Amino acid sequence: MPFDPLIAATRFGTGLSPLHAPPPDAATMIAALAEPDKVAVELPIAGFDATHPSTVELRAVARARTEAKGTPQEPQAEEARRAMFDAARALQQRNALSAVARGVTAPDGLRERLTSFWADHFTVIARNGSQFHLVSPYIADAIRPHVAGSFADMVVAATTHPMMVQYLEQHRSLGPDSPQGLRTGKGLNENLARELLELHLVGVNGGYTQSDVTQMAELLTGLTYTPADGIIYRPGWAEPGAEVIMGRRYSAASDMSTITQALRDLAVRPETAAHIARKLAVHFVSDTPDPDLVATLTQRFLATQGDLLQVTAALLDHPAAWSPDRIKVRRPDLFLTAALRALGVSSDRIVGLDRRAYNTHVAGPLKLMGQQVERPIGPDGWSEKAATWITPQGLAGRISWALRSPQSFVEALPDPRDFVQTAVGPHAPPELTFAVGAAESDSDGIGLILTSPTFQRI
Repeated sequence: MPFDPLIAATRFGTGLSPLHAPPPDAATMIAALAEPDKVAVELPIAGFDATHPSTVELRAVARARTEAKGTPQEPQAEEARRAMFDAARALQQRNALSAVARGVTAPDGLRERLTSFWADHFTVIARNGSQFHLVSPYIADAIRPHVAGSFADMVVAATTHPMMVQYLEQHRSLGPDSPQGLRTGKGLNENLARELLELHLVGVNGGYTQSDVTQMAELLTGLTYTPADGIIYRPGWAEPGAEVIMGRRYSAASDMSTITQALRDLAVRPETAAHIARKLAVHFVSDTPDPDLVATLTQRFLATQGDLLQVTAALLDHPAAWSPDRIKVRRPDLFLTAALRALGVSSDRIVGLDRRAYNTHVAGPLKLMGQQVERPIGPDGWSEKAATWITPQGLAGRISWALRSPQSFVEALPDPRDFVQTAVGPHAPPELTFAVGAAESDSDGIGLILTSPTFQRI
């Protein structure tokens, strides 16, 4: 099946736009992905170390409030704590809106889709109120810089990031026979090791055993995080002795380099290549992907040692990628982004939303559609199944948003008879075109288009 610009913009991008023409060919899409990340410069999201308020700052004001309790300084300490946490919530909102604005305005929507895919593959979830604003910085640090680079680099960056170390409780894992383990009686936490093997690397069918999980957890001991020190390696926490993971032995003289070497070894294994290939094919093309597509992606991954630009090129080069059968359903975040993109909404309008408008037109509707911002249920991320999103409540959320929110983002709604071409392309179903022409108002017409089955499918 040949390349299709409309499929390129919807299946591998963030939707059609009146401001950006669909990609002319796959080579142009890959060339744009290889270029510098311009939209991240235009709509910056700071990394973990540059984010304020930091974890250290938030803990300091919380501690000061606790220490001031029952003293004349308590109101002032409470006010300082509240102001700091309000700043963190405001930053989370601004970062979330910047991420939406990137998808809405970026000429190359493929980078936005890949960033979303890989962030979901390496899911982290904030564990408490002091971390809610740190998910976007994690993606800025560990995911986005690597979507067109080395998978092994992404694995190391994500695994050793403060958010991942805290989310999967690696900072609580001690070697039972380490000096610190013997002194405290504490031991291994296998969360990070298990999710690495099951979700991030070789996959649930990748042939690993419980022994591999335990050995991986022992190898990871010593990797920890503290707000004051950042990511550090503590030899006194490391389990003594060598480890053997999926047949490869790692030195007993372990340090941070031993951990990164094990991650890099696992990142280029054939099982990992097959796992990643299938996930990409399922995410972008079909829940039951063409076996030859999966095999092709696997081979390109292995041949290039996990060069993700080359793997993405292989995805776009395969005929199955351009199947006219639109099987996948837009996730709620992609639905909202595609709708705003079709409306030609500016980035200033999106990032300028105040808290009330953000809750009314972005966070609240996404929650109603089943996708609370940055809060997937578990480390396996968001579901790929259409049935998860096309539910009575989810559809009600989409209909409500499509009827009420578009007019809050543009000065004037477009003529629905023109917008149907902008949003779904020149091959809009006749019944949709007829219904739009008979709509009683522009808002009704826009709502019909955005809630049509054609717009939901990619």
